[in-house]
Amino acid sequence: MRSLILLTCAVLVFGAWPARTPPNPGNVSSATNPELDKKLALIAGEGMTDPKPYRYLEELSDDIGGRVTGSAQAAAAIVWGTEKMKAIGLENVHTEPFEMSRGWTRISASAEVVSPIHHRLTLSSLGWVGSTQQGGAEGDIVTVNMYQLADEMADNSGKWAGKVLLVVRKGEPPPPQDRRALFAKFGPFLKAAYDAHAIAVIGGQGGSKSQGMNITHTGVLGFDTTYDIPVVSLTDEDQEQIERLLDRGKTVRLKINVQNRFSDGPVQSANVVGEIRGTQNPEQIVVVGGHLDSWDLAEGSTDNGMGTTTTLGAAEAIVKSGAKPRRTLRFVLFTGEEQGLLGSIAYTKLHKDEVASHVAAVILDNGQGPVNEFNLGGRADLIPAAKDFAKQLQSFGEITVNDDVEFGTDTGPFSLAGLPGINLGQDSPDYKYTHHSEVDTYDKVKPDILARDTTVMALTSFWIADREERLAAPWPPEKTARMLIEKHQDVMLKAIGLWPFGNLGSEPDKKQ
Repeated sequence: MRSLILLTCAVLVFGAWPARTPPNPGNVSSATNPELDKKLALIAGEGMTDPKPYRYLEELSDDIGGRVTGSAQAAAAIVWGTEKMKAIGLENVHTEPFEMSRGWTRISASAEVVSPIHHRLTLSSLGWVGSTQQGGAEGDIVTVNMYQLADEMADNSGKWAGKVLLVVRKGEPPPPQDRRALFAKFGPFLKAAYDAHAIAVIGGQGGSKSQGMNITHTGVLGFDTTYDIPVVSLTDEDQEQIERLLDRGKTVRLKINVQNRFSDGPVQSANVVGEIRGTQNPEQIVVVGGHLDSWDLAEGSTDNGMGTTTTLGAAEAIVKSGAKPRRTLRFVLFTGEEQGLLGSIAYTKLHKDEVASHVAAVILDNGQGPVNEFNLGGRADLIPAAKDFAKQLQSFGEITVNDDVEFGTDTGPFSLAGLPGINLGQDSPDYKYTHHSEVDTYDKVKPDILARDTTVMALTSFWIADREERLAAPWPPEKTARMLIEKHQDVMLKAIGLWPFGNLGSEPDKKQ
């Protein structure tokens, strides 16, 4: 019966496999390959009929829970991921340790408006930030305009001392390319606020709103960076009430108590790695992954239990199908993503001598929705081949293809290395609520969507690994730098210290 189910599912997904779209002209073709089509059909059947990924998500969510990098829960998740890869039957299963500068633990956060009204607030601490004095502190709220941080810092002249700083966004926003650098400008502001003896800062990640519904969002404010001042996220409902009172000329006084704890020194973490070795070109590597770590307000099911379990499920679907790829599929569960892509940066550093042998990285980390686009990480040269492949997946719904670059997840370091960092974009409208919040829980993920995304990840990674011709080779640094400048990523990358290219890609370089 299972064989009949798998065959039926395969035909529904791929149709009668001898039929193919004619190959495209150009350097990268999608030449007819009936043997590859047969393998993909078998993988599709396994992926769509296996309930294990949803059970994996339940274990990760309920038995381990929130997995802040460096915590005991994160360590348990690394052990769990290693055991799952071995049970699936992956080869060369191991961990690859790396070090974070400091560990951090959330303890408590509370606040209340004491004047001109009395109102208890709902808030959460941001990650890797400091504490108020024991017992808390009390002070008036003053606003700081995110769009004018340089002017605000230049003119604080003692007015921040003993105050709670509320980050707002007023006036004309900067152009989109400059808006990307707002996050990087927030760090110097926090240091200035601490030096000016402000009590605390309210304002999420750079003053972003929490999307309403009386929830807060946590997160970090720099790449492996700590801040001594407490920074908190309020619910939209609470923050907007405070802003209305201030706009009416009221003096709003707040009592706030935030307690967090830093480790005394560096902490260890690790990526979890397992492989399906290639049969013809095992030295050529396709990375497939998601991040294993999460925040701690909830279970981390949508961010990124989805990516973790689709990675494991994709590996299992391929192994159970019996299909063997030409190239090696390397499945990686990254940690440290939430602290600034630390695990994927560590991976690219550890494997820097292998970069020329890597073909691509396929990552899922955009919530609980179905995959609906392939972002090719700046590699416009791959669009024709990817579009041809996306047509094969039309039974899963439309999947569009573009060369967008994504530095909000673990694709970023691979793009910096000149590789296609392929982000599996998802249609996740509820992610704005679950992202880094108390409602990032198992029930927000639907088993049919998880099965669908698992299958798309398995098919996409296997297609790259088993093509007759290699999909891509890494670009040289000069070409990568020019692409990132054209994509307006350079300002943001330089501001956060991730630009590795010096002056490459500048106008003089282009004329050479």
